Amino acid sequence: MTMEMKDSGSVVLTAYHPHSPARIPGMEQSFVQDIPPSHSPASRKSVSRCRRINRMLSNESAPPAFSRSNSQASMDSTSMEDFWCEVESIKESREDGSEEAMLLEFKPADEGELEAEWLQDVGLSTLISGAEEEDGQALLSTLTRTQAAAVQKRYNTYTQTLRKKNKHTVRDVRDIFGTSDSSPTFETVPVSPVSSNGIQLPGQKPVWKSVSSKSCLDCGIDKGSPSITEELSYEVSFSESITVLPKTQEWPKNQRFKKEDSALPKFIVRKSRFGLTEVGDLSPEDMKKIRYLSLIELTAFYDALGVELKRNRVERVRGRENGLFGVPLTVLLENDQKKVPGIKVPLIFQKLLLKLEETGLETEGILRVPGSASRVKNLHQELEAKFYDDTFDWDQVRNNDAAGLLKMFIRELPSPLFTVEYLPAFITLVEKISKIKLQLQALHLLIMLMPEANRDTAKAFLQFLKKVVANEGKNKMNLWNVSMIVAPNLFIYKGKRANQQEMQAAATTAHIVRLLIRYQDILWTVPSFLISQVRKMNEAAMNNSKRQLMFDKGVRKLLRRKTMERERPERPEGAVTFPPYLQSDIPEGVIRVYAPLHSKVSMAIQLNSQTKAKDILARFHCENSHGSSQSMRGQIQSLHEIGGNIGQHCLDPDAFMLDVYRANPQAEWVIKPKAS
Repeated sequence: MTMEMKDSGSVVLTAYHPHSPARIPGMEQSFVQDIPPSHSPASRKSVSRCRRINRMLSNESAPPAFSRSNSQASMDSTSMEDFWCEVESIKESREDGSEEAMLLEFKPADEGELEAEWLQDVGLSTLISGAEEEDGQALLSTLTRTQAAAVQKRYNTYTQTLRKKNKHTVRDVRDIFGTSDSSPTFETVPVSPVSSNGIQLPGQKPVWKSVSSKSCLDCGIDKGSPSITEELSYEVSFSESITVLPKTQEWPKNQRFKKEDSALPKFIVRKSRFGLTEVGDLSPEDMKKIRYLSLIELTAFYDALGVELKRNRVERVRGRENGLFGVPLTVLLENDQKKVPGIKVPLIFQKLLLKLEETGLETEGILRVPGSASRVKNLHQELEAKFYDDTFDWDQVRNNDAAGLLKMFIRELPSPLFTVEYLPAFITLVEKISKIKLQLQALHLLIMLMPEANRDTAKAFLQFLKKVVANEGKNKMNLWNVSMIVAPNLFIYKGKRANQQEMQAAATTAHIVRLLIRYQDILWTVPSFLISQVRKMNEAAMNNSKRQLMFDKGVRKLLRRKTMERERPERPEGAVTFPPYLQSDIPEGVIRVYAPLHSKVSMAIQLNSQTKAKDILARFHCENSHGSSQSMRGQIQSLHEIGGNIGQHCLDPDAFMLDVYRANPQAEWVIKPKAS
């Protein structure tokens, strides 16, 4: 069952429901509406139906029954057959099931509620409540020009709606942004184009750079790749790098995707002197701020491109609280962490991936060729009963059946892996944005928005898909084949005219999946401009806290009393974050590194302009090569920046330490294992 609603602001709400027995009629109407009904599950009949619908939908000789959009691809019959056969396989695999449907409940959008929810989702609920909270003020103080314009636009819409409804008095926008006009113009101000970010002014020729792969993150194709490589920059926010598009410019119609791997450009990310930071390298508190900033930046990015950022509004997700399939990721991880503390990807998902990686990567047609529906059903039931008892026999599982279980796990999640709220945004980035570099930037911000459990699980899945593509020579599954098969399991949804929209979405969603697979190493990297904003946000919060303490007489009195009781002078400002071994005066450019797992637990190191994090690690390894424990030697040690204007930051081995030190002179420096 699906539904589509529009409020007065023409916001499309598309409900998502994972595949379940209760929804089979809806699925049949959505995807196989024109396929003659069949009561036989035989694979040859399924393939025959898929071929008939493929011929029907790919018939270019007859006039089109609908207006073609730029998301429709030029796909051969094999690609379309793969997509529709996967859809048919999904339907047939659930026909004999008996599980209760997992439903998402949607609430209608009231006028002004969309803006209010957006402000809450970006951490600016203080603008709604009117409270003078430190976190909201700190966030506002770090915004770029385009980001501030995006916030200002949503806040203006929200306040105007409240005034129309004669509700309580709201803060004037001038009190927040210091503007002289409460109704400012929100059109993006032209800025100088940044060639390293791939933005091109209309009428200008693109600037290409030929760069080496040293000291950079290389993400592209290995064979048949273009001779010219394009460089991505994370130093400037994506929205700030976009110039105003001419009002007469329209997105190209009838855009066709090229299926060949060589059609995708090759991108690299040049490492700055701070190195690169992956999503797991920051503390949960700082990643929460990254998500706030990413949503603001994504909104500003879409605003600058003249694209509407649509979101679904979900009130509640109902799912199972125990078991393996159809259980919310967060619940599944809570249960798994009782058995394996600190685990980030569900155990059953890891085991299915491991099974396929060990025996299935070279299987011809893996993921495409379905397993036996009856065997998959029996294996599903047996896993539910025996998995946590460690009595399940994995040797009995055939590769195609394991692939079927893997896809079943993904599509039976109560909420989709890429979150129901932002499924429309994923579709929009392909349908409304024509340049792959801009698509990649939007996709990057959407990945930063994902909840931790979803992002970690998606990362494990995409790494597996990359291995499948790497074995194309034996399994006959290239990047486009894999993308066409995986897309229905991730992005199926129903619109007004289901058959037509799903045909268009086939190419759109497959293109999204191949971008996710091809450029995944880039997508798991946190843009450095967001990290810089987090540092500024933390500094602003610390300054606000210090000012608050200065005027809090009760706190000052308590501190004086504690000082007298201990009979010692008050500790220097900021010293509370430092352990005793770091409280001595340290000369400029000298850091003391603490290594609790080494025999020599601390060392003062003089930094110069060429000192890298890996140099410090090598020095500790040399000093402690004979005294460290055997278990510690097998662990990958990393240098961490802790405290000051960052929560915790696992440093890139190539980070230049003097630059990091100058950016955060109050930090502690600790060597410890990197979080897996």
